Amino acid sequence: MASQSQGVQQLLAAEKKAAEKVAEARKRKARRLKQAKDEAQAEIEKFRLEREAAYKQYEAKHLGSQDDVAARIKKETVQKKAMQNQMVAAHKDKVIERVLEMIQDIKPELHHNVRLADSA
Repeated sequence: MASQSQGVQQLLAAEKKAAEKVAEARKRKARRLKQAKDEAQAEIEKFRLEREAAYKQYEAKHLGSQDDVAARIKKETVQKKAMQNQMVAAHKDKVIERVLEMIQDIKPELHHNVRLADSA
């Protein structure tokens, strides 16, 4: 009987060691999962920061060019306005002369919708 009891004790001790090994393996697995999760989170954060920096650079580039476009449009507007003022100054006398001529030399005519009544 003592040998059976000793065998049972050995089985219980082996079971206890196996349970400890399983528990240790679970702890290692949990540590590895936590470490992998932390590494993945760090990689995600790094990627996010890189993309954010690239976006800010893109945004600054295009906002800068929008300011350039606005300045170019303003410059073109000033140039066109100056050119129109020159054209007005160059043709002003001719236009005034033509308007006065049209006002002073009136040639009365019947409107094309007016029908002459038959005298018959």
